[in-house]
Amino acid sequence: MKTDFDIVVIGGGVNGAGIARDAAGRGYSVCLLEKDDFAQATSSASTKLIHGGLRYLEHYAFRLVRESLQERATLQRAAPHIIWPLRFVLPHHKGLRPAWLIRLGLFLYDHLGGKQLVPKSEHVRLDAHPAGQLLKTEFKTGFIYSDCWVEDSRLVILNAMDAAARGATVRNRTKLISAQPADEGWKLTVQSAAGAENIITCKMLVNAAGPWAIDILQRSGAAKNAASLRLIKGSHLIFDRKMPSDDAFLLQNTDGRITFLIPYEDRFTLVGTTDVDVSEDAGPVEISEAEITYLLDMINPYLDRPFHRDDIYSSYAGVRPLYDDGSDQAAKANRDYHLELTHHHNAPLLSIFGGKLTTYRRLAESALTQINSVFGADRAKWTAKAVLPGGDFDRQDALALALQAQVTDMDDSVALRLVRAYGTKSFTFLKDASKMADLGTQFGYGLTEAELNYLVDYEYAMSAEDVLWRRSKLQLHLSQTQIDAVADWFTARLQAEPSIAAS
Repeated sequence: MKTDFDIVVIGGGVNGAGIARDAAGRGYSVCLLEKDDFAQATSSASTKLIHGGLRYLEHYAFRLVRESLQERATLQRAAPHIIWPLRFVLPHHKGLRPAWLIRLGLFLYDHLGGKQLVPKSEHVRLDAHPAGQLLKTEFKTGFIYSDCWVEDSRLVILNAMDAAARGATVRNRTKLISAQPADEGWKLTVQSAAGAENIITCKMLVNAAGPWAIDILQRSGAAKNAASLRLIKGSHLIFDRKMPSDDAFLLQNTDGRITFLIPYEDRFTLVGTTDVDVSEDAGPVEISEAEITYLLDMINPYLDRPFHRDDIYSSYAGVRPLYDDGSDQAAKANRDYHLELTHHHNAPLLSIFGGKLTTYRRLAESALTQINSVFGADRAKWTAKAVLPGGDFDRQDALALALQAQVTDMDDSVALRLVRAYGTKSFTFLKDASKMADLGTQFGYGLTEAELNYLVDYEYAMSAEDVLWRRSKLQLHLSQTQIDAVADWFTARLQAEPSIAAS
């Protein structure tokens, strides 16, 4: 049958956006559908790391760690604006893992992934290191190793943008109502943000809906045992306290888990995460009182100046859809991905279970191997050496200076924020501006009307929340009056152009 698309991808998280991008770049006609905003669920509720998973070595997940470390270097090259090295301090706790075991683990971590773009691990005297100011004096020695920070929701947005640039149709706030096999393809009923329903046809359906993967299977009439998906809630706290250095911490816990303390948005500290099994209802989630207590109890034994509940500025939580390997503990559940290709009345359906931010690109390549098999094609891999939008530069500091050379009254903090959000795409909305005033209304923290227009026109933003929580973290820095002004701006623009909200 003649179809609208070769492939429709359901789910606008990092896996769905990555698959749509890869498929579009191989010449398939692709439609990416997301029922809410891109990265609204799992992909924006991470610990914001591109990492190999040091603790996975204890579970002998060597292949996953090796692949993750290789991907860390690949993604650094692809997106130097949203991904950059971060050093982690691991204090030696004499009552937990022995020093020799940590050294062995870090040696493997340094070498499993081949040549890397980050410094190797080293032993450190904490009483002579700035980061040691955070710790109790009993922690005298430790180790430092490298991983990478990532602006997680922006990683998703950039993949969706690149998919669109390569010919994909990209729609957020478009919900799948039903999917029916039809003449060796699929007939989908979808609903727009305005409530209008229409029919889309495709030859192949990709289910990358994350926590809602089972729901999509049910909507497509493909019965699946829900036990294959294990939903784990991970929660984080944001403390209103600046850390003593730019180094993050990995803290060992007596329950065998680890907790991260990470410098966040200049003036905050990010702490996480938890691992709590939840039901298959993956609706809005939030941190529980038990999780708050758990995180405080895990970090405070290390800290010279403990964190208190009064220090909590904000929090967030998300559900990780892991492939259920039968582990008895949530913390030990498999972080690897699993792909399942099935056919329903000759209509092919590829379902994605599990995965993590770091390996999304490799997951997409594995998905395309399955897609190629369905279409009888041999369309070559390409994403390993391709940059994401805005990533075509070498150094963040040099690009920040270039922005300031054009807009001469731009503050250093604003220039760095723009570089770490948009890279070279900053020039798309700076245009010929030479002063900040040329960029229209100033909302605070360097956010301008020109930037908001760019986010609507190029990044699918439809609300203040889309901008202030996912395409940036400016919600943490703006006053309520400033936040309300951004919301009022969106109301005015969407009233003037209702087709944006309805699309």
